[in-house]
Amino acid sequence: MESRLLKPEHCYLHIIDPQERLMAHIHDAGAVADTIRKMVRCAEIIGIPIIANTQYKKGLGPYVEPLEELMAEVPRPDKTEFNALANPETGALVNSLPASVNRAILVGVETHICIYQTAMGLLDKGITPWIVADGVSSRTAVNRDLGLARLRDIGAVVGPAEMIIYELLKKAGTAEFKAVLPYIL
Repeated sequence: MESRLLKPEHCYLHIIDPQERLMAHIHDAGAVADTIRKMVRCAEIIGIPIIANTQYKKGLGPYVEPLEELMAEVPRPDKTEFNALANPETGALVNSLPASVNRAILVGVETHICIYQTAMGLLDKGITPWIVADGVSSRTAVNRDLGLARLRDIGAVVGPAEMIIYELLKKAGTAEFKAVLPYIL
């Protein structure tokens, strides 16, 4: 039986819509942006592919700082769809990931809309969504909490960033652990 623990070769990180005009209205936006930054840095160090999206960039603007500066090498299609995988360019990027990828680590906004609908799209493709609980939010805490509850109900795995990062690292003392350490302390 295969381990149910996360393995880097089975994962990709998907960042959804932490844009300036939207994040200005998001509950606990600063902490969410900090967690997304932590997840991006850790994914880079561990070697996990990253895909990102913007939602109608013309209206909602670029990502908040310091996230925008981290996106230079990350594919980031602009979408109008709430389910990111329904966007043809994003769907093609997900389809181009290695066949071993069967888990998506999701961060961004809003939990009850784009995160939820993207998780549904991932499940339809046979990819298990792992929701970084402290890396997602909505305009209200109630919508975030109800979104996380619904995500659990549909089969998504929900946990905090540190739990996911340590699960990916497996043990202390490795080069990856030492490189990630500044981001998790």
